[in-house]
Amino acid sequence: MTTTFTLGDRTVKRIGYGAMQLAGPGAFGPPKDRDAALAVLREAVRAGVNHIDTSDFYGPHVTNRLIREALHPYPDDLVIATKIGARRGADGSWRPAFSREELAQAVHDNLRNLGLEALDVVNLRVMFSAHGPAEGSIEAPLTALAELQRQGLIRHIGLSNVTPTQIVEGRDICEIVCVQNRYNLAHRADDALIDELTGSGIAYVPFFPLGGFTPLQSSTLSDVARSLDATPMQVAIAWLLRRAPNILPIPGTTSVAHLRENLSAIKLDLPDEATALLNGVAANIGSSD
Repeated sequence: MTTTFTLGDRTVKRIGYGAMQLAGPGAFGPPKDRDAALAVLREAVRAGVNHIDTSDFYGPHVTNRLIREALHPYPDDLVIATKIGARRGADGSWRPAFSREELAQAVHDNLRNLGLEALDVVNLRVMFSAHGPAEGSIEAPLTALAELQRQGLIRHIGLSNVTPTQIVEGRDICEIVCVQNRYNLAHRADDALIDELTGSGIAYVPFFPLGGFTPLQSSTLSDVARSLDATPMQVAIAWLLRRAPNILPIPGTTSVAHLRENLSAIKLDLPDEATALLNGVAANIGSSD
């Protein structure tokens, strides 16, 4: 199994770190423990993580400022990927922010709060539906984002929460280096898309790789973990790594101990029998299984 993959023009370790949980509940407001949040970020980089996923709408502004405080000046090999296309309401709600002006403002907010002159990767978060990917043209916002790239403010562009049709449309507008959609052992709607992106050499970054706000639950997952002397979350990450070589999981945590456990999943060898068992329960995991 390969342990690295190319994201844009950079080589990253396949297990990254997702900073969403560093903000308050629902990725809104300040962290419960600021010192712990800083400690997790510093430990991630010490442990070799060189791909951090964030957004200025986490908080808002909270996670990016924590990343800057903990890690700036950044290691030369660190890739920070962010997302734009949404904003937060005063009640913590998620709202589309798709206009040319909103996208430009979001890029400048990310630059300022992260302390960067150019953003490594910017994912356009598509929000035509609150329930997941939904069809609709992304030409206007992606064209605006490509213009910001030409200005030198963005190095690489990705897409988030998108359909296969939108990816095709996007690739006609600019180079797309990654797709970030919801995918994990329980939620496998993108199986065919992942296979297609693998062939194109495009990174697939699954958000909620461990289930998100509701952690993965499965008796089969637990049984496989016990048989391998591993945690269920380590097995879930190892399954993603085995699923396709272009999958870059970004598990998030506020605990240094859990961070270390997550990163050690790269060493876990899933036997074929265990993989088959996990594949077989994917449709039912999180319910009665």
